[in-house]
Amino acid sequence: MPIQLYDVPKSGHCHRVRLAASVMGVKTEIISVMDMEGQRQGAAYLAINPLGQVPTMVDGDTTVRDSIAIIQYMERTHAAGQGWMPSDPAERAQVDEWFAIAAGVMFRGPNMARLIKLFKMPGDYDSVEAISAKLFKLMEEHLNNRTWLVGDRATLADVACYSYMAVANEGHLDLGPYPNINAWLMAVQGLDGFTNMPRS
Repeated sequence: MPIQLYDVPKSGHCHRVRLAASVMGVKTEIISVMDMEGQRQGAAYLAINPLGQVPTMVDGDTTVRDSIAIIQYMERTHAAGQGWMPSDPAERAQVDEWFAIAAGVMFRGPNMARLIKLFKMPGDYDSVEAISAKLFKLMEEHLNNRTWLVGDRATLADVACYSYMAVANEGHLDLGPYPNINAWLMAVQGLDGFTNMPRS
């Protein structure tokens, strides 16, 4: 029986989960929250996720309501041994660091820039732009002479960080000056099972 993923197509958080499932070969049933009555704030969805956030995963009796937690759950239960999470403790800790960056700085930077510019959400764009610039500098330097964020193969760190970087331009952020980031984006796009982040 496939995992059920409650999804909003243009959400980077949701794409992160769809991408992880696709590259790991995890069978899923995508359920669009946009098609549910009341959408994210409707009674049907709030019964599944009381915070009204997306995505949500339902696997039998197990419900997980955070994108990073979902991709880790899928790896442990449906794709263990494929190498998406390193066995080496130091490399595993590095993946965890990138998870924290995806949930923190990337959320407050490129994600918020996109929300402000594309979806007209109120916010301090100058602050968001400065946060994004620090992130881009960090990633550009980290990716010098390496293809992947951790180790010598793709891991869930790359999956977790891809979605919002891929659409940074929708937040009026320019990745042109960052060749290492652009090469990394292309490497992720070359993965077997890659699925695009929808663009607006």
